[in-house]
Amino acid sequence: MMTTESKKAEARTGGRRSIRYLPVAPLPENLPEGRLAIADMANAFGVTHRTLHFYEEKGLLTATRVGPMRVYGPEEIQQMAVVNTCRETGMPVAVIQELLERLSAADSQEEADTAFRTAMTARKRELAAQQSTIRRQMQQINELLDFTGAHESESNDNTPQAHLTPVELRCLALMAEGYPTSRIARALEVEPGEVQVMEKTIIGKFNSSNRFQAVAKAVMLGIVGH
Repeated sequence: MMTTESKKAEARTGGRRSIRYLPVAPLPENLPEGRLAIADMANAFGVTHRTLHFYEEKGLLTATRVGPMRVYGPEEIQQMAVVNTCRETGMPVAVIQELLERLSAADSQEEADTAFRTAMTARKRELAAQQSTIRRQMQQINELLDFTGAHESESNDNTPQAHLTPVELRCLALMAEGYPTSRIARALEVEPGEVQVMEKTIIGKFNSSNRFQAVAKAVMLGIVGH
């Protein structure tokens, strides 16, 4: 027969059964032996009481009451280690909840370890994608900063705007729209090779090193619209 505390714990976890097999996750150094009171649990993992309450509300963790005191046994401590590891990687709460569901359904330690590694591998891919995006954005910012610095110097020297022929202006406008070389060639009714030469000429006239810088400079000079 379920106790009142057991029913409350089941309600907090959305009816999820207890986790029999937990993956190995790093535990804090100098962890006290035996069960931990909530204050000791918070200190051990470097979190606040509120964080532990939040984890319990979201079904990520359970606690047992000894009188008025909340305590955590070895299994709860190991589960906290898993949750803490996931949170330190930036894994969303909803994803951790799904992971715990899979761990609850695991019928062996191997199955639990596989579920944990799969979740960590997926998070690694997400972080790698974010890192790639950040690098690309940083590169664009650096190019813009280099360009604006060069533009200031040109403005101070009263350097005239680049002179473009009518066809170069049309080509530049299409470049600003993000058209690839092949599509610009069709729009201008010329060969792709001619467009490549034209693009290099335009880039050179703006003292730029690539398409992006040339278009950005043209926009700032008002030669093409945003």
